[in-house]
Amino acid sequence: MNNILVTGANGQLGSEIKFLIDSKESIDKNIKFYFTTSQDLDISDFQKVRIFLESNNINTIINCAAYTAVDKAQTEEESANKINHLAVENIAQLSKELKIKLIHISTDYVFNGENYRPYTEADTTKPQSIYGQTKLDGENSMLEINPENSIIIRTSWVYSSFGNNFVKTMLRLGSDKEELGVIFDQVGTPTYARDLAKTILNIIPKIDNKKVVVYHYSNEGVLSWYDFAKEIMKMGKLNCKVNPIETKDYPTPAKRPPYSILNKSKIKKDFDIIIPYWKDSLKECLKELSGNE
Repeated sequence: MNNILVTGANGQLGSEIKFLIDSKESIDKNIKFYFTTSQDLDISDFQKVRIFLESNNINTIINCAAYTAVDKAQTEEESANKINHLAVENIAQLSKELKIKLIHISTDYVFNGENYRPYTEADTTKPQSIYGQTKLDGENSMLEINPENSIIIRTSWVYSSFGNNFVKTMLRLGSDKEELGVIFDQVGTPTYARDLAKTILNIIPKIDNKKVVVYHYSNEGVLSWYDFAKEIMKMGKLNCKVNPIETKDYPTPAKRPPYSILNKSKIKKDFDIIIPYWKDSLKECLKELSGNE
């Protein structure tokens, strides 16, 4: 029996994994899932995590838990560090000790966004925010502890039919406003959390490595937030005019990487996966959202 713990169950990715499990989409009957939130299991508490893992005979962890309030992290560094770094250290240490397979989710914010080509896993990291730094600290702790059969997946611009995200915000604003400004000088690629969830579930049996391996995952394609907003309005049949603005015209407490395109060659090659194009995935998500209304 493969007992899998999914932390951060109420987040976008955790919710999408749960959706796939509940819909019985390509799920082995010999697998049992445990979905936990911070209320169920405090992953920053080493002993509580140990007890949970041992009592439920967990042999795989998908760590979706994260402190993701990017701007708030600038003034709440201790809280961000607790979840994004120290909790990851706990999970990695226990995964090594108890021989548990670990999939940890990280972010494009570990880079400074000054590249001129898509970031590979080997590129130099240089976070520009507290959020990015705490996520990198979590990565580094995991790499140092080095539990076997474990991977880190960095992703970007995550959205879903669950939780709060850019797509839902644009749909709401597009319904209320005649026009709005969206940043055009930050480029990257959105990630539909359901696509990433499917990939994680598919690759779990294939993970077999002595040292922690880092991978990149987002949907295919390149665009700006402005382009993304335009397409959301178009697909959503909203008559809101989207105007391009510069980052300097929309200042935020935390600095965002202006360029965060991720090179996905490594994960596609190692696990023989096909990644959907961002427009196709957006269409799927909007269909899901319209069906939920």
